[in-house]
Amino acid sequence: MILGPTGVGKTELCLTLADLFHTPVISADSRQMYADIPICTAAPTPDERARAEHYLVGNLSLDDYYSAARYEEDVMVLANRLFADHDILLVTGGSMMYIDALCYGIDQIPTISDDIRLPLLERYEKEGLDNLVQELKILDPEYYKQGPACS
Repeated sequence: MILGPTGVGKTELCLTLADLFHTPVISADSRQMYADIPICTAAPTPDERARAEHYLVGNLSLDDYYSAARYEEDVMVLANRLFADHDILLVTGGSMMYIDALCYGIDQIPTISDDIRLPLLERYEKEGLDNLVQELKILDPEYYKQGPACS
């Protein structure tokens, strides 16, 4: 795992190591995954991508939903497949939530569907947070007691 902030030379180091070990590079950069924003992400150039196979670079559109939990799942599936042909895999990037998810796992928190999220957002905008907090107090008093009210 090679990690650090944008522009410190992670890509060149990984390309050197990829050439030495004949292995691909898996990105751990949450912004490099989006094909529509190659600027300011220091995403590997086409020439750099030709030097070693890259995964999870430019594979999403700006409208795609993605999370650290999904990243962990995707990389674990990918790694299992790649380890069939490679003894070493390189992971590089600077998105620490993605790196932590991969190294330590992530709690299995379900994704909230738009069917639930959007009506609640509309209620929040119309009624305000206090009304939702009071409803929480009635519907789930134990959870309400766990922390300070969000108002």
